Amino acid sequence: MPNRHRSRPRALAETTLVVDEFDVHVTRKMIRNVYLRVRPADGSIEVSAPARMGDERIVDFVRERRGWIERQQQRLAAARRNSPTGGGGADGETFAWSDERKRAAAAAINSQLPALLAHWEPIVGRSPSHITLRVMSSRWGSCTPRTGRIRLNLQLGLMDERFLDYVLIHEMTHLWANGHGAEFQRRMDRYLPNWRQLRRELNRQVVL
Repeated sequence: MPNRHRSRPRALAETTLVVDEFDVHVTRKMIRNVYLRVRPADGSIEVSAPARMGDERIVDFVRERRGWIERQQQRLAAARRNSPTGGGGADGETFAWSDERKRAAAAAINSQLPALLAHWEPIVGRSPSHITLRVMSSRWGSCTPRTGRIRLNLQLGLMDERFLDYVLIHEMTHLWANGHGAEFQRRMDRYLPNWRQLRRELNRQVVL
């Protein structure tokens, strides 16, 4: 499943909101949805929001995801402590996949997979023969229908949990449909009606 780079909407306004103990950098853009990111370099919180969304709604959005934010910050902090590069280059953006960071991302994914598979396997009617986690430079996941093997990008362990859910069901659907044609789309519509929206959101992310 290739990652398609798209031009980013221009920032209209930037501000910082204090949400409990979090300082949240907010960028308002001409977009429809709210996007939350915990920066790998330093664990800071960034939100991209629609231009007309009020501060109160953004605060509520962040509070609803407090648990996820804290988990990501803890994993990233542990990875930075154990990374010889400190997690970043001179510009603070370089993402070093140290062994500790890989373990943290893998642990996050593996903690969710049993419940996800228990939920989706009866719905899809197929089960992967094996799931491999790896650093992938241009894909969020892949599937070999002939062998039933699914590969997931380790970066999913450092992202919003709904993206792992989407990529897993996407790849499991390939156990029925090899390409992205009509059968694939029909099945995805049945399994996960909002899959197109999730795909759009995920494709705005950057594969590290």
